[in-house]
Amino acid sequence: MPTLVIVESPTKARTIRNYLPADYQVEASMGHIRDLPQSASEIPAQVKGEKWSQLGVNVEANFEPLYVVPKDKKKVVKDLKAALKQASELVLATDEDREGESISWHLLQVLDPKVPAKRMVFHEITKEAIQEALHQRRDVDQQLVRAQETRRILDRLVGYTLSPLLWKKIAFGLSAGRVQSVAVRLLVSRERQRRAFRKGSYWDLKAALEQAQHPFEARLVSLAEKRLATGSDFDEATGQIIAGRNLVLLNEAEARELQNRLTDKPWNVTALDERPVTRKPSAPFTTSTLQQEANRKLRLSARETMRTAQNLYEQGFITYMRTDSVHLSQQAITAARTCVEQKYGKDYLSPQPRQYTTKSKGAQEAHEAIRPAGSTFRTPQHTGLQGRELALYDLIWKRTVATQMAEARQTQITVQLQVEDAGFRATGKRIDFAGFFRAYVEGSDDPEAAIENQEVILPPLKVGDTPTCRALEAIGHETQPPARYTEASLVKTLESEGIGRPSTYASIIGTIIDRGYAQMVGNALAPTFTAFAVTTLLEKHFPDLVDTGFTARMEQTLDEISTGEVNWLPYLRDFYLGESGLETQVREQDSQIDPGEARTVELANLTARVRIGRFGPYIEAEDEAGPVTASLPKDVNPGDLDPEQIEILLRQKTEGPEKLGLHPETGEPIYLLIGTYGPYVQLGDVSDDNPKPKRTSLPKGVAIENVTLDMAVSLLSLPRLLGVHPETGSKVQVGLGRFGPYVVHNQGQAGKDYRSLKASDDLFTVSLERALELLAEPKSRRGRASKSKQPLRELGAHPQDAEPVNIYDGPYGPYVKHGKTNVSLPEGQPAEDLTLEAALELLATKESTKKSGGSSTQTTKRASQSTSRATKSSSRSTKKGTSSSSRSRKA
Repeated sequence: MPTLVIVESPTKARTIRNYLPADYQVEASMGHIRDLPQSASEIPAQVKGEKWSQLGVNVEANFEPLYVVPKDKKKVVKDLKAALKQASELVLATDEDREGESISWHLLQVLDPKVPAKRMVFHEITKEAIQEALHQRRDVDQQLVRAQETRRILDRLVGYTLSPLLWKKIAFGLSAGRVQSVAVRLLVSRERQRRAFRKGSYWDLKAALEQAQHPFEARLVSLAEKRLATGSDFDEATGQIIAGRNLVLLNEAEARELQNRLTDKPWNVTALDERPVTRKPSAPFTTSTLQQEANRKLRLSARETMRTAQNLYEQGFITYMRTDSVHLSQQAITAARTCVEQKYGKDYLSPQPRQYTTKSKGAQEAHEAIRPAGSTFRTPQHTGLQGRELALYDLIWKRTVATQMAEARQTQITVQLQVEDAGFRATGKRIDFAGFFRAYVEGSDDPEAAIENQEVILPPLKVGDTPTCRALEAIGHETQPPARYTEASLVKTLESEGIGRPSTYASIIGTIIDRGYAQMVGNALAPTFTAFAVTTLLEKHFPDLVDTGFTARMEQTLDEISTGEVNWLPYLRDFYLGESGLETQVREQDSQIDPGEARTVELANLTARVRIGRFGPYIEAEDEAGPVTASLPKDVNPGDLDPEQIEILLRQKTEGPEKLGLHPETGEPIYLLIGTYGPYVQLGDVSDDNPKPKRTSLPKGVAIENVTLDMAVSLLSLPRLLGVHPETGSKVQVGLGRFGPYVVHNQGQAGKDYRSLKASDDLFTVSLERALELLAEPKSRRGRASKSKQPLRELGAHPQDAEPVNIYDGPYGPYVKHGKTNVSLPEGQPAEDLTLEAALELLATKESTKKSGGSSTQTTKRASQSTSRATKSSSRSTKKGTSSSSRSRKA
């Protein structure tokens, strides 16, 4: 009889199968096989009448969790039980962290094996690691299981107790979470700082100098022996110099006057300082630092990074990707040092093997940093990987190899120059030995280019030299508001504050965006008006739950539960049922919270009020006739809303849209309006005969005040015919779409071929010849545009037509595709856990929606989710329900 080995995913099963004896059978649990109920339909009938059943936790009976096997996991459980009947032994080989331990425990509880059962853990899927793990099997660690269960219960209590209060007081579908709400507050606090920011301005001089025919630059740093003001000298709240600072602040007139006075005056070198500096390579990647660097270098979201890393781990390319540790095994150090010697030579090898120490108190996820798997590291070029997987593996490989390279040696050079009473400074940097820079420079894609960019070479100078000034320029500066958080900087802040666990950050940030608490503006996270309303309510009525210190202490207690230092049950009782417990707080505060006040967002320097309505945020102001309201465009953020925008929106509502003029050919009026998705121009009036007049959005970057009648006429002429394609005779047009300006080769039934215009191309003047050049270029992949796109998972053949049913990664999350039917995965459903049977149900629901028009709430939700690929915000506005902060299992 075979030994049954259970792992989380089919990919992991396929990889591990290669390293096990022939009599071992490997099956996948598809992540968790049971969990707390996700909806009322999953609650067993015998407990549905209990008041605690909606929580899924019996708070009256020692916080006993109510576990259920979801409908889409029943067949998985049935198949595993059947396989177990034929087995002589059960080996649970789920991931080595708390979540993996929890999955193994649940498998034991549900399968109830009558044969010996053991736990097997490993941090990489290689032959050596699997063989070693086979000989070191153990029992399930009950302490780790209890710690994970406590986190799950705690997250459920917070989410399912607070979220209904938010539905009642602000808007249905909102969610609160133990870590999620603190992260949202960080975004809101930064946005408040941006609103409170007052701009300051200052001027200085830049000199272009030359010594022995070698040019260099110097900046004004002092005047009459007083330091010159810089951006750091300004108070962000006033835009003025911080009180008590003895310095010189130049305005434009003074700077230009000084420029004229110093022109043609002699320059002297008064001091020169050369200081050697060494740089050590950064530690190997942890979960947090991998997410940060992948966001900076590869522009991957935390969710995309973890999904890609999961794939690399399960295919045996890297070690386990959920870890707080920066430790490298001796095997890894040897492999990295071999790579350095082979690729860069002995001179670039660190004199001694370099080891790093983990600083994080809660470092418990795994025992080693993220690195290439195995006793020898495959170079990126020899992996056969492509796309994101290759890019992320390359990042991990370089970072790991760099840890065993020699330090970079640099010389910092500072030259002080004097011209009359003005002091200037020139700074230079010389790289004496590149060391680990040859392999890895943090934040840079190209190490060689980064080395070149880091060097600032100054000519040979000594005290008493008199360089020649070729040009002197007065330059104005303005202080900038605090930068919004990016995913990288938010992850860094959460980790440094001890909030949550790095393994949960990807799902937390994803939830924040999915729930409409933030939207991406470039690479930054901009909180929405809803985020402001929710944060304000929680700050006022539940301050501890959004306090970073309180949440960090909670995290520390949860770690202490995992080590046995703290008893889980008294902690949960005190947190939830104590005199000042969460249940008591919610009950007492419910009557204290006025819904009208909770839905109002107060913003400094605005007389109008912002309210959260059923269909999104809107502004409300008073005029002679009474209150006037106007919807806010979806791309307007609280930090950017100003009185001018409000005035335009309200005037459009009270006086009608701004009329730019009449169309020169049709004589119809052309209006400039602001709608839900931003400003646009409209041809003609809305009437019974013309219910949908032609409308065109303004191109990105075009300000409302710069729109002219001629520009509006040109926009309304889009898509514009450029001519016919010489090879097909089909139309070639230029237009403006969701992703910006484009050209399209319209071949009728043969399809349409699109290309985006480049930054240097003009939407209104692009020629047919230029369009043909663009169409001849290879098509870049965006979202699902490429027909050759590889699926995330292949689920199998559809029973009706044998066509493949696959999961793909779309711009707004994973989706199932069968033929021409696409359907988004339900909220909270990991792509790795979805079975073919569950996918067929989703597809059937989508097909019935097409036929019936969608009568049920659930059908509407799924239809709306699938439409999200066309309208991102539409998807987000229909997502409902609560979420917890616990990590979804990435199988």
